[in-house]
Amino acid sequence: MIATRPVDFRKGPDSLAALVAADYGGKPFSGVVYVFRAKRTDRIKLIWWDGTGLCLMAKRLEQGSFSWPSIQDGVMRLTAAQLGALLEGLDWRSVHGGRRPQTPQIAG
Repeated sequence: MIATRPVDFRKGPDSLAALVAADYGGKPFSGVVYVFRAKRTDRIKLIWWDGTGLCLMAKRLEQGSFSWPSIQDGVMRLTAAQLGALLEGLDWRSVHGGRRPQTPQIAG
């Protein structure tokens, strides 16, 4: 889930988890990955619970910027493929949901 409004990037994992619960109605210890942006669009932070602790990842692009949804209140959901594209600095909006694997049918 992406928080679409920029957050204060001085916040650490505990402050971001509190923000998830208070402002977005999320459950920071559910295993969902929460994505935050700074005012500058070349910075991103993610928090998630891995079952043993709260994890924090921060990334700053050396060139370019992350492709962000328009700034508004609330959150939006991304697929795993869209999140991967966002983290690579690609336009996540061009990534569509993947196909589900199908079990081959044996003719008999």
